[in-house]
Amino acid sequence: MSSSEVSAAVPGEGAGMPSFMDEVFQAFQRSEQRRWAQAYLWALLHASGKKTPRSMALATSLPPAAAHGLHQFINASPWDWTPVRRRLARRVAASTTPHAWTVAELIIPKRGEHSVGVHRRVDRTTGRTVNCQRALGLFLVTGGHCYPVDWSLVLGGGWNADRERMRRARIPAAEAGRTVVDHVFGYAAGAAAQPYLPRLPWVLDLTRCDDAAGVLAGLARQGADVVCEVTPDQPVLAGRHRPAATTVRALMEVRHARQTHVLLRQAPDGRVRAVPVHTYAGTVGLPGPGGGDDAGARPYRTLERPDAEGRPARYWLTTLMDHRVEEVLRLARGHATALTAVATLGRRFGVLDFEGRSFPGWHHHMTMASAAYVYQRLTGAPGKGPAPPDAPARAPDPQAAALTGAPH
Repeated sequence: MSSSEVSAAVPGEGAGMPSFMDEVFQAFQRSEQRRWAQAYLWALLHASGKKTPRSMALATSLPPAAAHGLHQFINASPWDWTPVRRRLARRVAASTTPHAWTVAELIIPKRGEHSVGVHRRVDRTTGRTVNCQRALGLFLVTGGHCYPVDWSLVLGGGWNADRERMRRARIPAAEAGRTVVDHVFGYAAGAAAQPYLPRLPWVLDLTRCDDAAGVLAGLARQGADVVCEVTPDQPVLAGRHRPAATTVRALMEVRHARQTHVLLRQAPDGRVRAVPVHTYAGTVGLPGPGGGDDAGARPYRTLERPDAEGRPARYWLTTLMDHRVEEVLRLARGHATALTAVATLGRRFGVLDFEGRSFPGWHHHMTMASAAYVYQRLTGAPGKGPAPPDAPARAPDPQAAALTGAPH
């Protein structure tokens, strides 16, 4: 079946979709590729249930024979997903008012051992070993929404050492051994290199990261501002002339050295309650070796949200010195919004459903799912599938939540 026949079978979406396709998929030189991309995007929006080429062709107005073309477009067509994602980010930035970047994890359960990147790992929440793919998504935070604009597949198990397996899955050699932190640094470098994207702070949860100072140092070297949640035992250097080593919790226990800010929050029952937030009166640095010279010399502001309703106190380090406390905490809430977006992507846009064995195929599918999500959010286009939940269907892996922003 030809792409033009499939294109003719796709119902009209008004002027919105052709305009979106022209902008985001500008890198596609062949009209056939663009027609299959539009068909795939339309099917992701309108098909219910699992989003595979076969199920999408059967569940929509596309002819059943279109399943082969959709499969070929994702798994065999040699298109580069990088420029598509860059233009997707550009579209979001131009259509909204972005506030921050954040990173969220996606665990994709799998059966068998053939899916690209699949491996067995321990879910520290349940203690059970799961067979899965592990992905990271880069999100632009804009008010109450988060938009996915990039993805990485984190290799585990025996993938990094098995060159033949990587070759069969068409995984570039440079992907071997890349950690979660490496991918985050890559995101930050990529965002900084794109002049049409605004310079935004990075909102990360480092509470389960083994080298929070190293993460902060890497972002400092790129000149990025941060709002990062850290553990109570995060080491810092306090004092102007002879900085002394302490922890953020111990720092905040010195009452004369902190300032209290009272924020007003409206509860679900309509009542307004006062929420105290403490800030350290001065600035802190980070000790080496993880912090390095750059991070150690950079000043950070410290915030504490004290114990509330039986939950432990929470702590943040930020480079945003001139922002009001409520603005910093508003940015910090962006990572929870990203988790809701991840759940929606899984339940309505098919990011859990790729069944192929190739690295390019996985990235093609994730790119199209992101494009469908962004298109639907920006245009309000109708779509089928279950309504998105308010929280992820399963708790994220605590180990991975170090950079995903799992709410406490």
